Amino acid sequence: MKIQEVTGPVSKELEIFREKYKTALQSDNTLVDKVVRYILRQQGKQIRPLLVMLGAQACGGVQEASYRAAIMVELLHSATLIHDDVVDGAEMRRGIPSINALWKNKISVLIGDYMLSKGLLFSLDHKDYPFLHLVSDAVRRMSEGEILQIQKTRSLDITEADYLRVISDKTASLLSTSTAMGGASVTNDEQLIGALKSYGEYLGLAFQIRDDLLDYTGDSKKTGKQLGIDIKDKKITLPLIYALRNAESSEQKRIRSILKSARKRSLRSREVIDFVSERGGLEYASEVAEGFASRAVEALGCLEESEAKASLRKLVDFVMKRQN
Repeated sequence: MKIQEVTGPVSKELEIFREKYKTALQSDNTLVDKVVRYILRQQGKQIRPLLVMLGAQACGGVQEASYRAAIMVELLHSATLIHDDVVDGAEMRRGIPSINALWKNKISVLIGDYMLSKGLLFSLDHKDYPFLHLVSDAVRRMSEGEILQIQKTRSLDITEADYLRVISDKTASLLSTSTAMGGASVTNDEQLIGALKSYGEYLGLAFQIRDDLLDYTGDSKKTGKQLGIDIKDKKITLPLIYALRNAESSEQKRIRSILKSARKRSLRSREVIDFVSERGGLEYASEVAEGFASRAVEALGCLEESEAKASLRKLVDFVMKRQN
């Protein structure tokens, strides 16, 4: 499935959003403007603005406030990606050099701050106070999720509950915020807004588990990242958590020994991938992702049938079948 099969009902609105987004990012500072133009050239699928637009369309139709909501969430998303690359020391983003690889950490952090402040000021200028509350809560959750992941990774004691909390806060929070803001931009119906928020949360959980599975099964040419890179970065995700939980103590000790050593992780990541596969980690994680995908579709039950609602369902299929 291609993303174009999902965007149909809001394709014109997304084009309008992209133009408005470019305008919102403009700066008189030549260096800021140069970095921003680089960021705009490497924009991905823009799933979060898409969720805003589909959420708004499903609740009555895209309005001017919907574009402002989409700009806010994309500014926040871009800021967090830039900051994440600094935290992770990542030199590539979607197959091209990251901001910190080209302009170093100081500029990267400040550009991330610039984009975040742009989003907040944009909302204040238009008195979109409900949006500010939703976005601020998402920022809090994303920060807490990142800190919990770092904390648990250091000690290698992350449980499935910890993992689900991390991905709920780091990934699902902004997707749920996007759909909720889309609804809130056109309606005050709390039931509809709540349904869209739940949809985004479950979609985000399914999305991240699928993404983590690609580290074990994906094609590096399609995903843009080397197979096993999460293992080399000492990121313990659901497939590995399950495999460790169901392994003999001697096997657990062997795998943990690999994970504790940067040299071993680099040389023996294939060994960990094979261990996870043999212990049923891939099948288990796939089942959990499917469960969240089903719950995402169920959350849409109270929305009236429309092309936008159909696209929200298609987006779940797109997420579950994605190869990159």
